[in-house]
Amino acid sequence: MKIFSLLPWADWLALVCFFALWVGYAWFARVWGQRRSSLLVTTNRYRGYWMRQAAMRDPRMLDGLITQTLSNTPAFFSSTSILVIGGLFALLGTTDKATELMSEIPFAQTTSLVVFEFKILVLVAIFVYAFFRFSWCMRQYTFVALVIGAMPPPSEFQSGKFDALKYADRAAAMVGAAAETFNDGLRAYYFSFAALAWFVSPLIMVIGTLTVVAILYSREFHSDVLRVLRD
Repeated sequence: MKIFSLLPWADWLALVCFFALWVGYAWFARVWGQRRSSLLVTTNRYRGYWMRQAAMRDPRMLDGLITQTLSNTPAFFSSTSILVIGGLFALLGTTDKATELMSEIPFAQTTSLVVFEFKILVLVAIFVYAFFRFSWCMRQYTFVALVIGAMPPPSEFQSGKFDALKYADRAAAMVGAAAETFNDGLRAYYFSFAALAWFVSPLIMVIGTLTVVAILYSREFHSDVLRVLRD
């Protein structure tokens, strides 16, 4: 029970609200995206077009290059997450100076060293989650390369020996899974900025979390890019 007395009730309420909005929006984006074609669902349709072209293309060097290019972005974020985690652990050794700096910020809530360190550990947990999602995304792209490499030549598809549509759908589903995993990691980066607002006050954290949800919703369901892809 000591852990519940570690933070004031306002901080616990803000933390619960933070994770509830994060998990709730992820569920909403997945369910509502199937009804209203979110950015991920719309781009998955283009991934299906890509794999159908790849199945009938020979050689498939272009598809291998595209897969390698797509895997570079999660690799960058994965290594960046490790650097951020290392920086946060380094910050744990200087929490006394950090708390003094935060106390000088207007409207910032004064907290004890233990509470300040707990907030840092929450940030560490967020970036650890992001690292695992990005690293899993990288592995999924290697599986995509294997699926593309295992495709029979177009002549065997045309002869009816193999079903090109099944191969294309299987590869497209793998690319879509990798994209969804990357989206989870990137979403963690967005919510980490809302968690940073917790160092100011619990109210600012809740406002920051709502702002992040609004930004994500506008980009995934009402962005100009989505409008172009739909057209």
